[in-house]
Amino acid sequence: MALFLAKAGGGAYSDAGATLEPLASETATGTSADHVEHHDGAGPRAPALPSPVATFGLGALTIGALGVVFGDLGTSPLYTIQTVFAADNGRIPGTREAVYGVVSMVLWSLFVVVTIKYVGLVMRADNDGEGGMMALVALVRRLKDRIGIPAFGLLIALGIFGASLFFGDAMVTPAISVLSAVEGLKVVSPSFEDAVIPIALVVLLALFAVQRFGTGTVGRFFGPVMVIWFTAIALIGAVEIAKGPGILAALSPTYALAFTFNHPTLVPVALTGVVLCITGVEALYADMGHFGRRAISQAWLFVAFPALLLNYMGQGARVLSDPAARANPFFLSVPGFARVPMVLLATVATVIASQAVIAGAFSLGRSAAQLGYLPRLTVRHTSSVEYGQVYLPAINAFVAVAVVLLILGFRSAENLAAAYGVAVTGTILITTVLFFVVARARWRVPVWLAVAGGMFFGGIDLLFFGSNLTKLLAGGWFPVAVGVGAFCVFTTWNRGRAIVSDVREDEEGPLQEFIDALHTGDPSVRRVSGTAVFMTASSSSTPWALKANVEHNHVLHEQVLIVSVDVRNTPSVLERERVTLDDLGYADDGIWHITVHYGFDESPDVPAALALCTPGDLKQPIDLDEASYFVSRTALRRGGDQLQRRMPRWREALFLTLARHAANPVEYFNLPIERTVVMGGQIVV
Repeated sequence: MALFLAKAGGGAYSDAGATLEPLASETATGTSADHVEHHDGAGPRAPALPSPVATFGLGALTIGALGVVFGDLGTSPLYTIQTVFAADNGRIPGTREAVYGVVSMVLWSLFVVVTIKYVGLVMRADNDGEGGMMALVALVRRLKDRIGIPAFGLLIALGIFGASLFFGDAMVTPAISVLSAVEGLKVVSPSFEDAVIPIALVVLLALFAVQRFGTGTVGRFFGPVMVIWFTAIALIGAVEIAKGPGILAALSPTYALAFTFNHPTLVPVALTGVVLCITGVEALYADMGHFGRRAISQAWLFVAFPALLLNYMGQGARVLSDPAARANPFFLSVPGFARVPMVLLATVATVIASQAVIAGAFSLGRSAAQLGYLPRLTVRHTSSVEYGQVYLPAINAFVAVAVVLLILGFRSAENLAAAYGVAVTGTILITTVLFFVVARARWRVPVWLAVAGGMFFGGIDLLFFGSNLTKLLAGGWFPVAVGVGAFCVFTTWNRGRAIVSDVREDEEGPLQEFIDALHTGDPSVRRVSGTAVFMTASSSSTPWALKANVEHNHVLHEQVLIVSVDVRNTPSVLERERVTLDDLGYADDGIWHITVHYGFDESPDVPAALALCTPGDLKQPIDLDEASYFVSRTALRRGGDQLQRRMPRWREALFLTLARHAANPVEYFNLPIERTVVMGGQIVV
């Protein structure tokens, strides 16, 4: 059960909450729970929604995937090879052996990590079509009985920490991507050096400023622009390869292995830069619900992957032919006449990459709130057609401030590269662990195969992660600090919410007992015409607003609907499964409990859900234009010991701070403001 905080009045808990299906201490209980269908992975899954391919067509989705999914991976050539040869003040020499070895590492990282692991394996672990870290967490929660209690808590914590690291990635990606593109101006003319940071800041601030308007219109151009981008970088690479075809030998993994064995002390240095070629790989998985596995796979295999192979080999050939090109091998591979247009194209491409990760932060924030790891956030839908396009003002502002501070603090893409790898490799490593656990529990993969696969791919991830830990003090601390901070917020809110929920349930009293008492007959309580909707955080406890109406106003409406919201471990819920009704044992008395079901990627709309109740379901039809809504707002005040007994003082302070900044439940549940009554109460914590 999730309790709600009303923004108006500050730090107020509301009973307009949501039950969270997988949490035993918070699952809806009482008479209505028997009517709620739960999905734990062992039984039938929710019916699949129409696939993106069936809706939009494979060709359109493939181009769309190029624009959204591959922005980050596609712009990595701007800084990957440059960072490798600049690492630790250029410790990697520009010799044939080193260049072949580094390029081979890059190519095989793309092949093993992106192509085999993510495209071939990880994307098969979908949660009713959705992917990403939160989808993996939801799958683990659904498979709790198969995984076992001891490992369950650790796996959930790992998944939440992986999601937390994504916020660090969402801050570093826009900064390093746009800054690396604008730095191409220094190749055009050194006189532009002082203008790089101001231009990058203007571009990024404009990007964050337009988030409130949505990306639907601009998004139509993302795909075609990235097609041009991948074509351009492929041609640039092909020209350089034609000049030095020997670089094609780097396609053999033997060069990566030879460099590793001959220069073991340089391998960690090289890997801190090589890892940049796979940044953005989580987007393949996270955006699977928008485009489908097939479209993403085709976009990668037939467009993005070949273009990246050509460009990385072309940069290697350029470094061999001109050692000075190590300073910026991407733009120095571009003919002089085309450098200014290429800077402009690169800037647009990096803005697209930044947009994708910012949108990912919005989606992650909404999912975390729905699953009970964040307080309810203000969510604005920016498209009437694409449900997934949402804007969260609080997250947008937070990420924007962090990006500005990053650029002003690090001042170059080369310096920012040190802050990039730790968050990316940490997330990739956690994905590997969760995937093979899900593969064993969900598909019954033999233990030996799951362990072998986990050790192989996890070993590669550990190499990247361990190498990037050497950059912890040089900047890698930033995304780790963001991840640890986000993890503390997630876990503190989830724990504090559960504690306060228990306190509220004790004070509110059982719903069934209250309804039974009403039918013993109290002559002072009058039934008045109309429909009253009482929001409640638990299907088993009595809403305070309902108790106040009966005990103090001595009034009970002719039709009383007690509504709780249940958030399932699936991204969405079919409309025919949206509502579950329970007459509480008194079918003819007009008092009903209604559970409204949502997926963790959906935003609640209670009036719309109530409209799905047919006239035959209830004693009388619901007149939504006249119905009154009641929300109980509970102020949290220090002074008690409920939180202190079960949470350290610093977590108590953090929880209460979060409570003061939660969204207004009236707006969140889309209740009509003019017909919603908010009644106050207080809990001493």
